[in-house]
Amino acid sequence: MKTPVHLNALRAFEASARNLSFSAAADELNVTPAAVGQLVRHLEEWVGTPLFVRQRSGKARLVLTDSAERALSDISAGFERLWLGLTKLREGAVAGVLTVAVSPAFAAKWLLPRIDRFQGLCPDTDVRLDTNLKPVDFVAQGIDIGVRYGLGHWPNLMATKLMDEEIYPVCSPQLLHGLHRINRPADLLSETLIHDLSMDSHSGFPTWSAWLTQAGVKVDSTIRGMKINNSAAVLQTAIEGYGIALARSVMARGDLASGRLVRLFKDIHFESPLAYYIVCRDGCTSSPRQIAFRDWLIQEAYGESQKINGPIPTKQE
Repeated sequence: MKTPVHLNALRAFEASARNLSFSAAADELNVTPAAVGQLVRHLEEWVGTPLFVRQRSGKARLVLTDSAERALSDISAGFERLWLGLTKLREGAVAGVLTVAVSPAFAAKWLLPRIDRFQGLCPDTDVRLDTNLKPVDFVAQGIDIGVRYGLGHWPNLMATKLMDEEIYPVCSPQLLHGLHRINRPADLLSETLIHDLSMDSHSGFPTWSAWLTQAGVKVDSTIRGMKINNSAAVLQTAIEGYGIALARSVMARGDLASGRLVRLFKDIHFESPLAYYIVCRDGCTSSPRQIAFRDWLIQEAYGESQKINGPIPTKQE
């Protein structure tokens, strides 16, 4: 019986076949292309058949043999299952590292100002934030739990709604006091309006045109203004008095409470069709760390809702 193939050789083959490149596989595995090629040759010797079609020099992309192409999906799935198994071995305690995926703006405006409360509850859990504007691969990047903004449907993820959101105009109090001319929604057309480009990829997110239309303002052409691709930077620009932002209530709450921003036209309500969701891998058993963090997020969101809306009245007997 042949000696079982070394796991590193399988990893080298899987990465090379998936990327169709020894160089790309080497970058992914943090080794040299020569090392990847040698590991693949060892695997070919073990299975007794070539895995890649040997081509003339100068060909950039690898070509899989028929047998290698048939085997690739099973080997890739095996590595994914192996990673999940190893993850479960580490999920036996609250102590350890919890990797949380959130957007940079959500981290800056909502999560970081209150994360010390979670650390006070779970001092043995080290939170590592993975901040990215684009969705990340939870398995490949070792993400335990995350918060995403959208309609609540993402492939291979389970989603639990955390918070709804309202959209409204905000500006610096200094800007408002200095102008004394923003009395009607139509007056906004004469001001510098700040647009949040980071929301362009979210289908259904309310724009300035949508808000103004609901407020009864006729919008004849494209609304000009300042365009920024980060929600936190949008609010900071408004705080510094450079214009009026269409704010997301979850992001703006702290700045409104501190007086750095003021909300305009409080009688006009525009609920966003998008919301914040707690997400984790579909079918993955939650660890004590994940459960503690999820429950803490829900409690924080509930407490914030109570501050804004007040407690629900109890029925009098």
